Amino acid sequence: MAKLVDLRPLTAQTGVRFPLGVPIFQLIIRRQDNDNQERLIGRLYQMGSSWSERLTRIRRSLVYKILRPRPPSHPVKFTGPVVVVGSAPVSTVPAGFGDRFHVITVNGSQTVLDKWGIEVPDATFMQFNQVEGQTTNALHVRKVLNGKRTGLLYVVRWPKSLESLEKGLAAFNYAYDDVKMVNRLKRMAMYEAVMGGLNVEIDDDMKFSNGITAVFYAIVSGAKAVIISGINPDSSGHVYNDANLKRLHAGTDKQILQALIDRGYPIYTADPNVARASGVPLWKKEALDDFV
Repeated sequence: MAKLVDLRPLTAQTGVRFPLGVPIFQLIIRRQDNDNQERLIGRLYQMGSSWSERLTRIRRSLVYKILRPRPPSHPVKFTGPVVVVGSAPVSTVPAGFGDRFHVITVNGSQTVLDKWGIEVPDATFMQFNQVEGQTTNALHVRKVLNGKRTGLLYVVRWPKSLESLEKGLAAFNYAYDDVKMVNRLKRMAMYEAVMGGLNVEIDDDMKFSNGITAVFYAIVSGAKAVIISGINPDSSGHVYNDANLKRLHAGTDKQILQALIDRGYPIYTADPNVARASGVPLWKKEALDDFV
């Protein structure tokens, strides 16, 4: 006996559109073969997911090639080494650190700069969710940034208007000289400018952190050397809370850092433990004269 199986709930829950981009609403299968029902629905779901990913890849690639966005770059050329400060629990002041260095922070990592003697970083990259989100990280980021200031603020993938962004930042008293929104296409442009390929960020294996985004930005902006501190793909947790949350995109970040080194980019780390674990060269004071 045949049975009508309604797949509309599956489509509604997942948002997946099945082959040919149209939802499959009904399927006739045998009532007595429950195992076959489950396997068939599972295969249809996989086919729909795969097709949806392909369509997304094509759409993003076409839009990117049509618009050809320019990668964001710093308005003033970096004249010395650029330190990208991440939010890992351990970050180290680079050897020889002083006024010849430029500093870029990520999300709430600015909280460590008080110990470095820096009040205002040159630039900050902030994930959109940190502005209004209610996650543990977002709440702590706003807490540690309350009353602080940055030079140029880049908010990544902010989905609303600039006016609403400015209101959101004012709500936790975070100041800046200028604020800009970085959409997915501009991140893709930075990736292409440095890595030479297109990354449409379909899945977690392709996505990279805002720390790596800041590294790309420094390179695009002409940094003679980029020193990462507080960026450790092997660590968990964040310097501004004790929730010990897992670090996202760790595998992709490690691959990108290694690729940058292999291509001859002057990438260093100020953290000895990161240098030992990852192979990223440790920054030494003696190198300063080569990059200023």
